[in-house]
Amino acid sequence: MLRAFIVDDEPLARDELAYILRRTKRVDVIGEAESLEQAAEQIGQYKPDAVFLDIQLAEDSGLELAARLVRDDERPDIVFATAYDEHALKAFELNAADYILKPFDESRIRQTVEKLIRLRDARDAVSTRKAAPQLAPERTDKLAIMVDDRILLVPVSQILYIGSEEGKTVIATESGQKYTVAEPLVVFEQKLRNTPIVRVHRAYLANMDGIVEIQPWFHSTYNLMMKDGSKVPVSRTYTKELKQLIGL
Repeated sequence: MLRAFIVDDEPLARDELAYILRRTKRVDVIGEAESLEQAAEQIGQYKPDAVFLDIQLAEDSGLELAARLVRDDERPDIVFATAYDEHALKAFELNAADYILKPFDESRIRQTVEKLIRLRDARDAVSTRKAAPQLAPERTDKLAIMVDDRILLVPVSQILYIGSEEGKTVIATESGQKYTVAEPLVVFEQKLRNTPIVRVHRAYLANMDGIVEIQPWFHSTYNLMMKDGSKVPVSRTYTKELKQLIGL
């Protein structure tokens, strides 16, 4: 069962969404909240697999809560459930799993539930593989990636970061080229284990040689300013390791 939490300041909307989710027989709605602070506290306590989040709350913005959650390496998947479609781009910049509109369509929500379950199962499978003993690969100077049925060899030294964006893995290089590939981030983490490219966030690997500045953010987190001007977030989980790597 998928464990879900609903954040919406409208009781009727919460009730309707909870009813539809339970009808799938694949979701257990473990909690509800109507405000940002209430939601943040209970999500931290209950640890749901997914949060269905309205953007327009009475006194708060669901985008603010999503920005908090995205910094947590154990964050739930976020689904924005709102009456407004103009926030879709911002939602996916926050790595939202999906974006559904009110009034709710049951078939659309079933699609979202299936997607959430696939994401959870994929992460579980990766965790199982990572727990198994593995031999570290030899250092490589080039990374082989599959793009449109072609195999490209990208110099590792030219890679700035590899991130999970809108459900895809994106490889960004110094030349400004970005490659979108199907393999999950953990595959590249394993391939690049003995290179300057390391994990700095649940959704990002960064090349230590491509950093020009490290900017403090909040709650002991940081943003890495890369050579091309892009920002890569560093979560609390990886802050200590980052400081060790750069000699702080």
